[in-house]
Amino acid sequence: MNEQIQHTLAQYRNELTKCRETFEKKVQDYGSSWRILRLPSITDQMYIKAQRIRTLQETDKNMVGDSEVGEFGALVNYGIIALIQIEVGVSQQADNWSPERCLEHYDTQAAATEALMLRKNHDYGEAWRDMRVSSITDIILTKLLRIKQIENNKGKTLVSEGVDANYKDIINYAIFSLILLN
Repeated sequence: MNEQIQHTLAQYRNELTKCRETFEKKVQDYGSSWRILRLPSITDQMYIKAQRIRTLQETDKNMVGDSEVGEFGALVNYGIIALIQIEVGVSQQADNWSPERCLEHYDTQAAATEALMLRKNHDYGEAWRDMRVSSITDIILTKLLRIKQIENNKGKTLVSEGVDANYKDIINYAIFSLILLN
């Protein structure tokens, strides 16, 4: 692994660790209440977060104190929650997963997403480093609109990747944004 990729991987893991720490604290506070969320609900929540980021980028007013960093971190965590729900299915009721079980699933999905990032980063030559965070925000919003369309089509696509690939891309773009912002 060359030096640039090692540097990127270290930055990536640093930002992911911060997101995981937030996820872990929220699991302590709220348990696994997120297990009842259906994918369209997660997509809508992510859309709200991405729209919020765009608003923060376009205006000087911030009436509730959210930050781009916090909202990009939320996109990472909601994206991982979506991947967990795809993997294990949505619970019809609160199933009270232990924090350890939540984190085990989190880590599995985070590792798969990181592996995708390494493959794409190799092929695209770290082009994201030359992007503006506002452009990445627009790409995330576009991917969320794609997911919504796929959901409206009951998951069927003709030539496109499924929702899981889009969630992984959103997670990776959000982490890239965190790296650029920090």
